[in-house]
Amino acid sequence: MLLIKNGHIKPMVGEDLENGCILIDDAGKIAAVGKDITAPEGATVIDAQGRLVTPGCVEAHCHIGLRQTSLGWEGSEINESSDPITPHMRAIDGFDPINEFLSDAIRGGVTCGCAGPGSANVVGGTFTAVKFWGDRIDKMVIKEEVAMKCALGENPKNVYGQKKKAPKTRMGSAALFRELLFKAREYQQQKDAGKEPKFDMKLEAMLPVMRRQMPLKCHAHRADDIFTSIRIAKEFDLKLTLDHCTEGMLIADELAQEPYPALVGPFWGPRSKPELKNKSHATAAALHKAGVKVAIITDAPVIPPEKLAFCAGLAVTEGLPYEEGWKAITINPAEIVGIADRVGSLEVGKDGDVVIWTADPLRNVAAEAYMTLIDGNVVYQAE
Repeated sequence: MLLIKNGHIKPMVGEDLENGCILIDDAGKIAAVGKDITAPEGATVIDAQGRLVTPGCVEAHCHIGLRQTSLGWEGSEINESSDPITPHMRAIDGFDPINEFLSDAIRGGVTCGCAGPGSANVVGGTFTAVKFWGDRIDKMVIKEEVAMKCALGENPKNVYGQKKKAPKTRMGSAALFRELLFKAREYQQQKDAGKEPKFDMKLEAMLPVMRRQMPLKCHAHRADDIFTSIRIAKEFDLKLTLDHCTEGMLIADELAQEPYPALVGPFWGPRSKPELKNKSHATAAALHKAGVKVAIITDAPVIPPEKLAFCAGLAVTEGLPYEEGWKAITINPAEIVGIADRVGSLEVGKDGDVVIWTADPLRNVAAEAYMTLIDGNVVYQAE
């Protein structure tokens, strides 16, 4: 067993605990959170010395593990850009655990995340939620099928327009998307009626989406693309998350009338393409104020994964309430992704994913993880 004592515990549920303790059992689960917990005989004891202690941060949208090393170009595993419609791609089959982006994330207090294909395709494949520590992806998985990636806007039409094939326009992207969904709905209806349609791997991959077992994860920056994703989700009665949601601040009151959460970011860095012209650190605050559930993302490696807490700090400086800043990188993404039974808060029964910080990263840009634990194992400690 392992006991962390003398920490400023921020559990993300309930009040902070000054001089609090966290007990993690031999299975790597949180056994107790409170004050004056006595270490069982033989337990390892870590003295936090008054430092801030939080759950491990959760990255709700990234491509690390699929993006090959930054030390040289080996080819990208992010997009199967041979076809704009590839729902049968699975992140787990392209994920490389021996990748320095994962150790970077751990150094920044990010212990798990949702990784998957990029935005070259209208439908790109399945995202997977994984721990960022391990050497075999099969043992790192928290939840294999988290969301089906889709993308509207500039990326698909630019990738395939250059190849002189559809989609060349936003209308083309929406049409291809609808065509797939019509076919998937008919395929599902035949299966549900006890019929056995001719096997189609793409349509098989869409069944969890059509049955509302997992959401569409829609890359949309511009307001019109955001509304197109909502229009299509409603048309087929599908779950949806609004990923990036860059112009969400311009339509926050409209989005507040919808049931879909927003995964906001990356908002640090240059406006690298026209649809990012309204990118702002204030987007998360505007959406939260309107009543939209918000998580903050880095889209790593677009922003280095270790800068997730820094990005939350930027949002706080632009009006997002401090406590909501922490929720936006812990419990909110865990709930949105569907893994809050395991991670996102410091509660009895959840995984022992814990970060002890050198300082509060939402208030101090020099802050970093002093110690990072995943499943009760110390996987990083600052020198």
